[in-house]
Amino acid sequence: MKHVIALDVGGTGMKAALVGSDGTLLHEARRATGRERGPDAVVESILAFAADLRTYGEEHFGESAVAAGVAVPGIVDAENGIAVYAANLGWRDVPMRQLLGERLGGVPVALGHDVRTGGLAEGRIGAGRGADRFMFIPLGTGIAGAIGIAGGIEAGAHGCAGEIGHIVIRPDGPDCACGQRGCLETLASAAAVSRAWAAASGDPKADAADCAKAVESGDPRAIEVWRDAVDALAAGLVTALTLLDPRTLIIGGGLAEAGETLFTPLRAAVEERVTFQKLPHIVPAALGDTAGCLGAGLLAWDLLSTEVSA
Repeated sequence: MKHVIALDVGGTGMKAALVGSDGTLLHEARRATGRERGPDAVVESILAFAADLRTYGEEHFGESAVAAGVAVPGIVDAENGIAVYAANLGWRDVPMRQLLGERLGGVPVALGHDVRTGGLAEGRIGAGRGADRFMFIPLGTGIAGAIGIAGGIEAGAHGCAGEIGHIVIRPDGPDCACGQRGCLETLASAAAVSRAWAAASGDPKADAADCAKAVESGDPRAIEVWRDAVDALAAGLVTALTLLDPRTLIIGGGLAEAGETLFTPLRAAVEERVTFQKLPHIVPAALGDTAGCLGAGLLAWDLLSTEVSA
């Protein structure tokens, strides 16, 4: 059975699948990155995982994978197949496409940025299906974004498009790792809500999920923390829709797991801020933590289609 290898590399773990031509997940697996052993060990873990997946395909589906797609975090030069930099994995300028191609016997390999790859999947087969213009925004440790246009993802001239988390919302706000102050992700990410709620509740172990539960139970301290985060997020989203005019905003990541506790006030806050802008549909992501892996499979199939048409 014809299939491709799909790999989604995270900070501590990897999700992988063998994906059929119709998008079916034929086999799924997970494995640690081994980052505690250093960046070279992480790269070797990725290569070994891909090789094991190739062997599995040969043994269970009668043939090797025809291509591979891999999504990685950090700065990515997708055109040249280089994983440029990832702070949480410690690597610099890893020729990932070349290394994977060699380990997999010369099959074509597509390399993508993790959030843009997840956005590709959400746009084609997830919450953005049918939307010609959308933005995918996962709210996790940080906040990133993927700009969807006509079935593809806009990477920008230098591969940096969609970084909504670094829109400055409050110039006098908290310091951000990027060097600015008051960036959206310092105010409205799951990590930001966790920090604020831990301080407000006096429980250093409290996190964003705990805050959401406290909001639902009517705790006034939690309601204030939540309102501040939603207010900042709405301001960032209105900036994005002013610039991009998306038809759909897809919100994912850990904070979106709060469901309508997040989406009801967020939709209202965005609606209050718009003037001439058209309100987009604001919807939860549909694919959860499989989005990156599914997107990596799409990258691989797209690569094959491009080669055939060329």
